[in-house]
Amino acid sequence: MASQEGSSDRVVPERVQDFEASYAATPPWDIGRPQRAFERLAITGELTGTVLDAGCGTGEHALCAAAHGHPALGVDLAPTAIELARQKAAQRSSDARFLVFDALRLSDLGEQFDTVLDCGLFHVFDDDDRARFVESLASVLPAGGRYHMLCFSDRQPGDWGPRRVTQDEIRTSFAEGWLVASIEPSVIEINIDPAGAQAWHVVAIRR
Repeated sequence: MASQEGSSDRVVPERVQDFEASYAATPPWDIGRPQRAFERLAITGELTGTVLDAGCGTGEHALCAAAHGHPALGVDLAPTAIELARQKAAQRSSDARFLVFDALRLSDLGEQFDTVLDCGLFHVFDDDDRARFVESLASVLPAGGRYHMLCFSDRQPGDWGPRRVTQDEIRTSFAEGWLVASIEPSVIEINIDPAGAQAWHVVAIRR
C-alpha cells in the first residue's frame, strides 16, 4: 500500500478535538458504506482521475473510488476516523491513502486532484471557514476539476443537526472561479433515521 504517514503538524488542535469527539461513539453519518449518491458517481463513470475525499470520516468514499480504479486520498482531522479508514483499507486490500489533515489547508498536500468529494463537511463551517475551505479546494483542483458535495439542505425540517444550507449560499460561496453546474435535491443517509436527511448534491467545476 502507498505511504500513509500522518500530518499532525498541519492540523489545528481545537478543531481536532471537535471532530475527534464525534467518534466517541458511531456518529450518525457513519453508515458503514458509501452514500448512494456518491456510489452512483463511481458506478456510472462520473468520477474522473484522481480523487480526494475531504472530511473522509472512516473512508468509505475514498475506498469506493479506489475500488473503481481511481487513485484516492481521504483526509480528516479526526485521528480515530483515519485509523478506522486505514484498517478498512488493509482489510479490503485497497490502495486508498488516508491522512490526518486539515481540509482548510489542502494546498499543503502538494498534490492536485481531478475530483473532490465532500459529504457533510461544507455545512459544518462558519462563514469565514467556509470561504477558506472554498479557497483551499481551489488550490488542489485544476481548471475543469469537479467538486461533488452533499450538504444539509434548508428543506430539512426541525433544528437538530448541522447548519442548513440554501442554494443561494452555495452559489455565493462558489461565485468566483467556479461554475456551479448543478444543485439537485438529494439525501444524506444517516444511521439514526432510515429516511435520511434532506440534502443538496452540488456539482461545481473549477474554471
